Amino acid sequence: MRRVKVALVLLVATALAVAWRTGVLRQFADPASVKTTLLALGPWGYVAFVLSYGALQPFGVPGTVFIMAAPLIWPWPVAFGLSMVGTMAASVVGFSFARFIARDWISPRIPERFRRYDEALARRAFATVFTLRLIFWMPPLLHAFFGVSKVRFATHFWGSLFGYVIPLLAVSYFGQRLFDALRRVSSEGWIAVGVTVATIALGVWVFRRMRAAS
Repeated sequence: MRRVKVALVLLVATALAVAWRTGVLRQFADPASVKTTLLALGPWGYVAFVLSYGALQPFGVPGTVFIMAAPLIWPWPVAFGLSMVGTMAASVVGFSFARFIARDWISPRIPERFRRYDEALARRAFATVFTLRLIFWMPPLLHAFFGVSKVRFATHFWGSLFGYVIPLLAVSYFGQRLFDALRRVSSEGWIAVGVTVATIALGVWVFRRMRAAS
């Protein structure tokens, strides 16, 4: 067990070192230059993307940064493949870190919204993993929740893989189109969106207050 822990730590450290040596970590401070940097690396850009994703996302860097950036850099089939590999790598790293290295520290920090799925995970492990990945995608705390749970690694791996397919395919295929559409939205359009979101949020808040008072 100790060798597994050491191996996992070395894997993360190596991934971070490679990402730093290739300049990817520095370039993330300037999103406009990420595309140029990764394309200039050629095939190694794929490796840098996956290693950066797998090493950084489980420890706090939002996965959406990577999966939204991928279709802006590469054609959507390539973006989809890299997003799937990077997301699975991040999921495995996060799961393994929670299970083999920091279980005692992580377990009390799992939010209640995930803990309520413990019973479902015990009865229908694959279906529960699939559903949670389909809904929540790849938050680090969800990796950790699966890691401290009793779900088997293989069940977690395959349930996550199938759960990711639909959302990542949608982002990869529509990402560039969505980005182009957002750039064409006028300031008046953004104001209308903001007002609509605020109105919906206010309505939800009022509804909850009324329900709590009744």
